[in-house]
Amino acid sequence: MNSEIKLRKAEIEDRDIIWNILQQAIERRRQDGSTQWQQGYPNLDTVESDIAKNFGYVMTVDGEIAVYTALIMNDEPAYSTIEGEWLSNGEFVVVHRVAVDEKFAGQGMVKKLFDHIEVFTRSNGIQSVKVDTNFDNIAMLKILEAKGYSYCGEVFLAGGMRKAFEKIII
Repeated sequence: MNSEIKLRKAEIEDRDIIWNILQQAIERRRQDGSTQWQQGYPNLDTVESDIAKNFGYVMTVDGEIAVYTALIMNDEPAYSTIEGEWLSNGEFVVVHRVAVDEKFAGQGMVKKLFDHIEVFTRSNGIQSVKVDTNFDNIAMLKILEAKGYSYCGEVFLAGGMRKAFEKIII
């Protein structure tokens, strides 16, 4: 049976569910030995800010929130300085704070999320998707490679150097 998967803006009523999903992801990163998300970020204030600024998005499976992410249009100050080179200088969507509810872990949800982000990007006439991740986030690095993202260099973000990727959508 096929599940109905949708990407929608997060609403303030989703806050507690989103925060729970992020806490699960923070703990998974810690258990994996990663330094990513281990210094008090992201936190509940981050979620509330994302929602207030219309950056927060959830991917639902049959109406249940499975994945959280922040999608930011054309605005990531850290991306203006890259050790390397972006593929493009046009409009872009930034993907931050990808977290999967453990109930949906191992089901390819992040790949599905990126499919939805690419449709969203294309439907808004935006040229590319840019994303960064920690050097030790092996799962995300594999997903970005599988989804055809190009490694562009390194950016300084959240107190450390991060691997930066871009994919031209249109």
